[in-house]
Amino acid sequence: MNTDQFLLDSGFWGWLYKILTPVEWLMTQIMDIFHNLLVAIGMNPVGFSWVLSIIFLVLVVHACIFPIYYKQMLSMRNMQAIQPKMQRIQNKYKGKTDQASKEAMSREMMKLYQDNNANPAGSCLPMLVQGPVFMCMFYTLSAIPYIAQGKRDTLGAFDVETAQQFSQTTVFGVNVTDTFNSSAVHGKIIIGIFVFLMCACMWFMQYNNMKRNMAPNAGNKQAETMQKMMLWVFPVMYIFSGIVMPFAVLVYWLTNNICNLLRSMWQVYAFPTPGSPAAEAKKVRDHKRENEKRARTGQPSLEEEALIKAKEEAERKQTQGYQRQQPQRKRKKK
Repeated sequence: MNTDQFLLDSGFWGWLYKILTPVEWLMTQIMDIFHNLLVAIGMNPVGFSWVLSIIFLVLVVHACIFPIYYKQMLSMRNMQAIQPKMQRIQNKYKGKTDQASKEAMSREMMKLYQDNNANPAGSCLPMLVQGPVFMCMFYTLSAIPYIAQGKRDTLGAFDVETAQQFSQTTVFGVNVTDTFNSSAVHGKIIIGIFVFLMCACMWFMQYNNMKRNMAPNAGNKQAETMQKMMLWVFPVMYIFSGIVMPFAVLVYWLTNNICNLLRSMWQVYAFPTPGSPAAEAKKVRDHKRENEKRARTGQPSLEEEALIKAKEEAERKQTQGYQRQQPQRKRKKK
């Protein structure tokens, strides 16, 4: 950053962030609304009220993308369910390189997706929303010090006075506009802790998915390699990117990672991959809950019900014999 000029307003980034201005404007309004509510209930207008406003902004973003995320989870489950059918289609056209075969295979795959409400690109939708939002958050929080100094025009709810108020906010001894390089030793320690927690959330989320939500015999080496890369590469990238971010962005980023972790753990718990350890645990859990539900209503357990059916079948075979009774055709009325 140049202390006299906000460099994100120039060149390619200036053009890109100009397009995202409506998102930036909306984010500043949401932060300002929450800040005013917190001040109204007695919090100091300078200080932790602004940090809580950032956290509430993250929660609003996640609440908005949750329907998309939920639809994506269902789509992924459908994709997993149709894997055998996809394999059969691929084997059907294996080795055929002519254009007609490629188009026929593409049509059959598209029809399979449509009939089963599956979307191969569904997992990308939440990222398509979160990516621009994070970029706008980085831009907005980086622009506020320049607005406070009068070196940049106002942005949404942040005029000079509001920006100055925000820039005076200090939490855990660190100013929200400080970066790792510009802060004192104490600030470097606090920022280092935040970056570590960000990396830890990201690492544990990927580790939990690999450990509990991958089928041992899935045979998808590409997906396994991608998971391992995300397990180690992404947290390391956080270290290098986190030290150049303003502390306010780290607050947003850590809160976002915690929300992603909790959402991922819920997905593994409620919508596990078929054949994975989490899916087996869910079967045991659902079986136990069903038996508890039956016990409360006075019904026989699943095991007792299976035993009753087995006894009834044995008695039927003793009285009717082991030969299967052939179905009789209905006679047509004359």
